[in-house]
Amino acid sequence: MKRNRIFKIFSIGLVTSMLFITACEKDVLDLMPLNSVGYEDAFNTPAMCELSMVGCYDAAQSGYYPGNNQRRGYPFGAASIEQGDMRGEDMLNVQAFFAITYGSTYGTSSPNGQAMWECTYQMINKINICIEGFQLAATKGTITDAKAKEYEGEARFLRALGYHELLIHFARPFKETADGSHMGVPLNIVPINSIEKVEAAKSAGRATVKQVYDQILQDLDYAEANLPATRTGGLKISRATKGAAIGAKTRIYQHLGNSAKVIEEAAKIVNSSFESPVGGYKLTASPDGPFTNNSGNTESMFSVENTELDNATVNGSLSQFYTSVRSLVCISPIIYNADFWVAADKRRTLLITNSTAYSSKAPYWSNKYQGKEKMTDWAPILRYAEVLLNYAEAEVRTNGKTQLAVDLLNKVRNRSVTDAASQFTLASFADVPSLMKAILNERRIEFLGEGRRWSDIHRLAKDPVYFVAGNPGVSGVPAKANFGNLATTTWNAASGVVSPSVLTILPYDYSDKRYVFPIPDSETSTNPKLKTQQNPGW
Repeated sequence: MKRNRIFKIFSIGLVTSMLFITACEKDVLDLMPLNSVGYEDAFNTPAMCELSMVGCYDAAQSGYYPGNNQRRGYPFGAASIEQGDMRGEDMLNVQAFFAITYGSTYGTSSPNGQAMWECTYQMINKINICIEGFQLAATKGTITDAKAKEYEGEARFLRALGYHELLIHFARPFKETADGSHMGVPLNIVPINSIEKVEAAKSAGRATVKQVYDQILQDLDYAEANLPATRTGGLKISRATKGAAIGAKTRIYQHLGNSAKVIEEAAKIVNSSFESPVGGYKLTASPDGPFTNNSGNTESMFSVENTELDNATVNGSLSQFYTSVRSLVCISPIIYNADFWVAADKRRTLLITNSTAYSSKAPYWSNKYQGKEKMTDWAPILRYAEVLLNYAEAEVRTNGKTQLAVDLLNKVRNRSVTDAASQFTLASFADVPSLMKAILNERRIEFLGEGRRWSDIHRLAKDPVYFVAGNPGVSGVPAKANFGNLATTTWNAASGVVSPSVLTILPYDYSDKRYVFPIPDSETSTNPKLKTQQNPGW
């Protein structure tokens, strides 16, 4: 897919969106000589419909930063993935501006939260515009009804992902209330492309968390019903598919605490050989497989494409953020030294690099992203490894300590832990909590540097047994290592020891206002309803 050869649909914010489409290469200009087109013209040929759909993926790749015309890594570029890591303890902020909510300087005008909010809602509104346009094109006979539904399925898949990202950063988890009736985020599924619709959006305010999750599941159900099982070439990863929609549902039901539904969805795409009958997904033989071949591996279910010619630029580049190229974040000794991560694990050599080029204080960096100056790494959004671990956790929660749960865990772990003496058997676990802890720890290792840590901290916050502790015994956010206090000798693989003297970035509890981002000033200043619905304490 070449996104440099598309029409890009731009809009600004939740309530100030307008539609215009810009052509950006000669072959596109040949299709439409003018550099902007009207609403109906955007969908008046099959080619224009395809370009508009690709424009939705472009919006997911990276939006534009508040106050300037630079592309940044929201909603699904490097910045959002790094944010998911940096709100937890396993990655270390070398540069202070990615301390995110740990720091006292974070507020309602902080650019990270503002960019995530604005860019995600920009994407959602573009999607809503396109869904209406595809339906109109089908009515006119420009495209078939089946094609319109396929496009709508792709768009709704992206919209579901976007709303979920907003929920886990701007709202408390589903279990905050018994029925999810607490405030979520504004929910809109129609185009905001007129003054009347802007005013209607302003008056709507925040939907409940349950209402937003209900819409997410409706979108993913629609996507499952209308998307192809696979596609050709790299499109099977960079464009939404039926299997990716099912895989995403295992994630969503996990956040809802509905283990029975996680198992039901996972069973559609996990057979007795731990492969998918839908789309042919299976783990790569080596743990670095999804990263050495972004477009051709069997494990990646959905990733956001970047190429040398079309990428999210420096501020949206994973290799620029996670390696010693710009030296923004490195691997924390908290996870590197963890005794549950065995020293001989292949992920320590294949997916981590040792470099003191920036500083002797930061020797270990993620090696998942190797695009470096060309910035060609695809952003990993959903891998088959996650589906297997989601399934394993749901199996334990539903049926206790079972061989199936251990087998699912081992399927992911044993490709990296190849020493039989270090591999798990059912007898390795004395009880259910010990098996559950192993699964949760495996997630920390497997998805290190992929932005999944905050998602797990957030969803487990109200779990009475498996919550992540901030202060001892209290649900919250753990202490972090302070870069200024580190030395090369701080990192000791599998030692189980991190000196308290380096853990000086203090933890905070679930009750702290920092657990959720504030609605940014750019939104509350133009939306009086949302100003009255600001997250408490901000």
